[in-house]
Amino acid sequence: MAKAQSSIGKTFVWILLALLIVGLMGFGATSFTGSVRSVGKVGETEIDVNDYARALQNEIRAAEAQAGSAITFPQAQAMGLTSRVLSQLVVQAALEDEAATLGLSVGDAQVAEDLRAIEAFQGPDGRFNREAYAFALENAGLSEQQFEEDLRAQSASTLLQAAVVAGVRLPDTYVDTLIAYAGERRSISWAVLGPDRLTTGVPVPDEPALQAWYEANIDRFTLPETRMLTYVWLTPEMIVDSVEVDEAMLRAAYEERSAEFNLPERRLVERLVFADAAAAEAALARITEGGAAFEDLVIERGLDLADTDLGDVTRDDLDAAAEAVFAAESGAVVGPAPSPLGPALFRVNGVLPAQETPFDEAEPALRDELALDRARRVVETQAQGFDDELAAGATLEELAGLTDLELGQIGWTGQNDAGIAAYDAFRAAAARVTETDYPQIDTLGDGGLFALRLDEIRAAAPQPYDEVRDRVIRGWERAQRTDALMAEAAALRDRLAEGTDFDGLGLSAQTETDLRRGAQVPGLPLTVAEEVFALDPGAVTALRGEGEVYLLRLDAILPADPDSSSAALLRQIYAEQAASDVAGDLFRALASDIQARAGVEIDQQAINAVHANFQ
Repeated sequence: MAKAQSSIGKTFVWILLALLIVGLMGFGATSFTGSVRSVGKVGETEIDVNDYARALQNEIRAAEAQAGSAITFPQAQAMGLTSRVLSQLVVQAALEDEAATLGLSVGDAQVAEDLRAIEAFQGPDGRFNREAYAFALENAGLSEQQFEEDLRAQSASTLLQAAVVAGVRLPDTYVDTLIAYAGERRSISWAVLGPDRLTTGVPVPDEPALQAWYEANIDRFTLPETRMLTYVWLTPEMIVDSVEVDEAMLRAAYEERSAEFNLPERRLVERLVFADAAAAEAALARITEGGAAFEDLVIERGLDLADTDLGDVTRDDLDAAAEAVFAAESGAVVGPAPSPLGPALFRVNGVLPAQETPFDEAEPALRDELALDRARRVVETQAQGFDDELAAGATLEELAGLTDLELGQIGWTGQNDAGIAAYDAFRAAAARVTETDYPQIDTLGDGGLFALRLDEIRAAAPQPYDEVRDRVIRGWERAQRTDALMAEAAALRDRLAEGTDFDGLGLSAQTETDLRRGAQVPGLPLTVAEEVFALDPGAVTALRGEGEVYLLRLDAILPADPDSSSAALLRQIYAEQAASDVAGDLFRALASDIQARAGVEIDQQAINAVHANFQ
């Protein structure tokens, strides 16, 4: 219990520190120095107006960091941040009031220990620093007495909380029941009934039938909300053909990368090092006489072949062993020869002849690379000018007409992935742009750039029947085939249930012997586990697909193995999660009971005064 109390206490210390220290430049002691002192109270414990302001500011900043953009105060209210912060402070005040009523408190030694543990109050040596302490409180608009009283009250309230939530443990039966349910498995057999099982074709549909199917499946033909975007973009590839690279630059690049274009003769080599030359010679004799292979010697040394692999090496890499190795044919073992680690045997696994690529052959690739690199620099130098033009009022259309930028439009649904929509930077910008945003230049990540404008947001709407009639026909025909296959599956299902096997029905069956809840089986519908776990052993069911049907039989129910490693992991997870849930329920019950007994008063005018500072 003591350990739990200490842990919870430290958590509250850091929560308090966040409320009081974070946002030092926001609300200090001068924010609300008039008659407004609190935004409410629980019993006799007031909720300080500055505590509410700081906590709200901190919550908004956290939401902005998560969203990656600024949040206006009306947006914060719509997101429920103001209500969340007030609720948290009411709960905090309720605990402090109950602790005071019960006479719970902590001594000066505990307060001092909590102060020393706060990193913001420590100096470079990691010890408590009074100057850092005073500076932090001054910027937060707090006196030492006020902060330490708040800290003492917080620590006392954690004693109360810990008495309720610490040490919660559920009976083993509860956890065992969860494991038995989650770890249970199924063994199934299944076969696919495809269109080849049908002996007749589908009828020709009339217009009323197609119209009815279209309306019954309207979700298949409904376009999602679409953001109509106009954009301009420019990538290095778009202008690479207009970039010139002179021969002097090409020859300089060729010389700089000479080692890449002119490779010396090399060998693919493995090396096995021995303690002395005698041991190496004895090993070579065994290979020569056929008593052992190179691999056998490696294994005897407790090594893997990967441990001996030197890769492709040049003469310079092998030093004194080069002559013997380069004179050998592929597959030969030579040595003993000296190596930095001692006498060694070398096995030659491949001969790589020298490769020389003259300038004329390397020139095309070099020209492409240098031109693309220069194109990137050209695009980069133009970016600021494009941005200045947009800032001066130029439209995307005007900018595209005067520059190399290409103009385009896209109906953005979030599912687009072609062209400019393949870039993560564009996708992120397309998702967050608003109709009031002005276009500005942004980068694509590969040296390209773009700017976009949101023209219109079109609500989700069905596509007109005439535009999708061909798709409706294909869908109707597929549904008809599936209906016919389901009818055949019904007859086959009865025969399977009576004992006929899949082979006897002319079906090729597949099996799955360890199917778990929520699992997916390749080739079967996503809902297969849900369907299977509802069956009794021996039961047969037919699952509807798209143009095919899946005939499935439950062969066996396999109980969970309580001694398996997965069960042990589940036991730990379920025990901790269940204890945490119950502890949370107990804490909420405690907080609600305290508020009901002590009474909660909220000063809406004081809250409005705080909110006015955020507008």
